Amino acid sequence: MKAFVYALAIVGLCGFGSHAQTIEKEAPAGFDVARTDIAHGRIDSVQYASKTVGTSRKALVYTPPGFSKKKKYPVLYLLHGIGGDEKEWLTGGKPQVILDNLYAQNKLEPMIVVMPNGRAMKDDRAVGNIFDKDKVEAFATFEKDLLNDLIPYVEKTYPALKDREHRAIAGLSMGGGQSLNFGLGNLNKFAWVGGFSSAPNTKTPQELVPDLEAAQKQLKLLWISCGDADGLIPFSKRTHDYLYQHDVPHVYYVEPGGHDFKVWKNGLYMYSQFLFKPVDVASLNKYTVLGTPASSNIRSAKYPQILPDNRVVFRTKAPGAQKVQVDLGKKYDMVKDTAGFWSVTTDSISRGFHYYSLLIDGLPVADPASETFYGMGRMASGIEIPDRDEAFYALRDVPHGDIRIKRYYSKPLNAWREMYVYAPPGYDQNASQKYPVLYLLHGGGEDERGWSTQGRTDLILDNLIAAGKAKPMLIVMMDGNIPNAGGLAGFNETVLKTFENELKGAVIPFVESNFRVDAEPKSRALAGLSMGGLQTLYAGIRNTNMFSNLGVFSSGWFANNPKLSDPQYAFMKENASTINSNLKHLWVSQGGKEDIAHQNGQIMLKKFDDMGVKYEYSEYAGGHSWPVWRHDLYMFAPLLFQ
Repeated sequence: MKAFVYALAIVGLCGFGSHAQTIEKEAPAGFDVARTDIAHGRIDSVQYASKTVGTSRKALVYTPPGFSKKKKYPVLYLLHGIGGDEKEWLTGGKPQVILDNLYAQNKLEPMIVVMPNGRAMKDDRAVGNIFDKDKVEAFATFEKDLLNDLIPYVEKTYPALKDREHRAIAGLSMGGGQSLNFGLGNLNKFAWVGGFSSAPNTKTPQELVPDLEAAQKQLKLLWISCGDADGLIPFSKRTHDYLYQHDVPHVYYVEPGGHDFKVWKNGLYMYSQFLFKPVDVASLNKYTVLGTPASSNIRSAKYPQILPDNRVVFRTKAPGAQKVQVDLGKKYDMVKDTAGFWSVTTDSISRGFHYYSLLIDGLPVADPASETFYGMGRMASGIEIPDRDEAFYALRDVPHGDIRIKRYYSKPLNAWREMYVYAPPGYDQNASQKYPVLYLLHGGGEDERGWSTQGRTDLILDNLIAAGKAKPMLIVMMDGNIPNAGGLAGFNETVLKTFENELKGAVIPFVESNFRVDAEPKSRALAGLSMGGLQTLYAGIRNTNMFSNLGVFSSGWFANNPKLSDPQYAFMKENASTINSNLKHLWVSQGGKEDIAHQNGQIMLKKFDDMGVKYEYSEYAGGHSWPVWRHDLYMFAPLLFQ
């Protein structure tokens, strides 16, 4: 493997000393080749009495070069995989060679390394069917053997430091799962925990880290690594995703490779250099070779990749192109290699969903590796950046509704139209129940697909309904685009009136004729984002006899267009008492000051105050973007129809 030196200084945050050291990003060539010109450690085979198993058990113990019984050492417990035993690391991984070489380069704290047999049963040989139930269960039993028998033996026999800050655990495959299970389950015993290609025995993240605050405070280092072609990588990724979401510092290290010692040796090389030294927690998300393919990629596409610090690696093949860029709001120049592949790594990208395009010799095109979305007034690529607040729209094991595509003929527009309708869980089974309806509008440059695809409407409502936080409801996502209106540039009262006619004369009648809905005003709500917020303000405010709730997301009458806004404010002022009495909620929300609609919205709310129009206001950090609008729906839906 090529050496990529990552010049990150490890600073004194953990109280183990003040010296700084740089850690390589990947093992260099020759890291596992024995050298004759350096001092060597020693490997001994030992036996210890196991009360847990009721027999004497074997382990290998590595002591470092210059080992002295007059000195106290920290200890790393290094575990093997399901098909191995205490010799697996020795025969397949050359740990003594890797560690000796690191000591010679002054990159390692002197430590004792214990390689036990993690199959805690009387016949612990790796023979026969290694997947027999009793053999698999023996790997779980090893936790008791490790804590009650092996660790006491090591600390009695060797000059070992006995506090948790000087005790580490790591392992490969089945041993990686054991290390995460035992280490995170016993933070009073281990401060350093590593899992290399952790196997299906790994507990679910919620079981692994039941006390998030304790993990944040007590862990010196949590290391999770895997090869990108390893079929077991989902077990590592789900743990990383959970830790990221709950802000537990850790390394998520992905490298080229499968389920083999190439990956595991590199894991030991990297992980061991962190142990028993000060750790710069802020730098942990920079230690990786590869990123994780974005969830918005097409099936099996490896790029774009998202790095743990939310930088994005883009890669595409265009051998005949002269210039290729990624347009992600900011334009990034890509660099071409000899095979015709262009690549670039961006800055850290903000959370949530983003549209992007490739610019190939100036022509904007969709990335063939990405799913495409109708936004920006055309089909564009999209990328989903992990969000620590994404739990509310995550796919969970709860009852799920579905989204139905319905075509209808619009007499007001004299055209066939399409709507997306979310039906809640149980809609088809509860044949006598009538449901309230939220009519939900998209923004400019998008259409009826926006809220269902980019907005994650179905998942947000599924989770809210399952938690008892929102009433089961239908959500109608209609096409708010008016033919030949010219988009926002042509936005005027005629266009708004046409939309109102479409909503009242076509959409609502179709829904109430084709779905089991409560057709009373108390059971209707209207909401929209950006352009859809203006449509809500116009059609909703003028028809409060039809709607009990209105939601205006990242929107407001244009302060620089009094020809459009002044008549709306005049209408509201004249009808303020009717608006206040008819509406249960007039809910207005925005992103932060970076939201391009923020200033208009603030000016509008001041007008509301002056007119005595009652409203509720919410602000969520972010720009004019889907993370804000997803959160708006999450906050607005529970208010409805209560």
